[in-house]
Amino acid sequence: MLRFVLLTLALLSVLAPPSHLNAATLHLGAATTDITPDQPVALDGQRGVRISQTPATPIQASVLAIESREGDQVIDQAVIVSCDLVAIRDGVLRQVREKLLDRAPGFDLQKLFLSATHTHTAPVTTSGKYVLPEDGSIMPPSDYTAWITTRLADTIVEAWTKRAPGGKVAWGQSHAVIAQNRRPFYADGKAVMYGNPDSANFRGIEGYEDHSLDVLYFWNAQDQMIATAINVPCPSQEVGGGKSIHADFWHPVRNRLREKHGQQLHVLAWTGAGGDVTSKQAFGSAADERMRKLRGNVSRLDQIAQRIVTAWEEALDGARHDIRSDLPFLHHVKTIDLPYRKVTILERAQAMTEAALYKDVPAQHWNFLWNQKVVDRFDAQKAGTQKPYPMELHALRLGDCAIATNDFELYTDFGIQMKARSPGIQTFIIQLAGPGTYLPTERAVKHGGYGAVIQSSQIGPDGGQILFEETVQAWKQLWPAAKTATLKK
Repeated sequence: MLRFVLLTLALLSVLAPPSHLNAATLHLGAATTDITPDQPVALDGQRGVRISQTPATPIQASVLAIESREGDQVIDQAVIVSCDLVAIRDGVLRQVREKLLDRAPGFDLQKLFLSATHTHTAPVTTSGKYVLPEDGSIMPPSDYTAWITTRLADTIVEAWTKRAPGGKVAWGQSHAVIAQNRRPFYADGKAVMYGNPDSANFRGIEGYEDHSLDVLYFWNAQDQMIATAINVPCPSQEVGGGKSIHADFWHPVRNRLREKHGQQLHVLAWTGAGGDVTSKQAFGSAADERMRKLRGNVSRLDQIAQRIVTAWEEALDGARHDIRSDLPFLHHVKTIDLPYRKVTILERAQAMTEAALYKDVPAQHWNFLWNQKVVDRFDAQKAGTQKPYPMELHALRLGDCAIATNDFELYTDFGIQMKARSPGIQTFIIQLAGPGTYLPTERAVKHGGYGAVIQSSQIGPDGGQILFEETVQAWKQLWPAAKTATLKK
């Protein structure tokens, strides 16, 4: 009998997760800032130059600070920032971290990450991408980047300073039809982004669409909802090619949620894996337009916003029955090396020809760089000087939820792979936490077209598989094996 008791105790000691996975309490803080410039700026996200004079909507950045503690002992922490930008271009995160030095006592700056909503009507944050006027008529990208990184740092300090004990969290899932695959393919085996399906050669839509909508809800000790994170596997590109600053469908979403749940609500917009999708319909637009007219001339933006808000409310109806104040919160940060997509001799030759056409045409500077970078990559590849792409991966566990970031416009299939293999009951993929080049599937590369050709993509399908495996392995480190098995039942 004694032997049985000893064996049972030993087994329990192995299977039981570490104490901090069960007893961590949350300290939460949140803040939002306006990142709309007060001067004309060049807009990012298109090949040609667009100068915004007057904003159509404000653009925002929302910050959530999370710290888990056992008594006075800090277990882990994160500061998460959602930005109405096209991507988090090179240097932006570094500048923010530099401006936070000695300003957020007790915070590990490596536990900070930014992500973008991918609105195509936000300011350029990279110098040299376009040939822009130098007569002082616009705010240069370098000036806007200096301004926004200061503003982000200030808002992070505000959220970090406001963090308070007694935080509570719940998570829920619903569904909303937002994502529409934007890659029709044809009889010749080629795909065309935003191609016309009304063709005798049309054969189908290339990829899967993820219509899940995953939500986190955060309350303070007074049971006031202070923040929410909404994960939609679709970039915010309904406005797309406009010539005014615009937060796209996230603007009406925020307004509607705050009207009902209070102006104190900080809304983090997380773009899920959706490099091959958009909110625009590939077909059926005539029927959609008719129904919107019959319902009172509802705009596409309002229709999308209403779908998101309805799904958010539906998820809350369930999530409010399982609000947690004592739960695991862990945050793992790792730099992973991804192989660059190999440039073939033919791809190099084609890119060189195109680059030569655009080299001395200022209005085509984006197209020149788009091709010239392929030539440069081939030369580095041939010389053996090309180093792997370093990507900062953030993997988090919040209760039963798995969260992970990536730098890219990640094709939906990779996000589905991650969700299928996730140890969490619910999974959040946050793309565009970096510069934002496309990461296509093998199927898409075979079909070609914008978003899958070598110019569009630094990392190829093989790198995508490595990213997937690294992400899943990082999550598994946050879930003890016995606990994972329990969650999967």
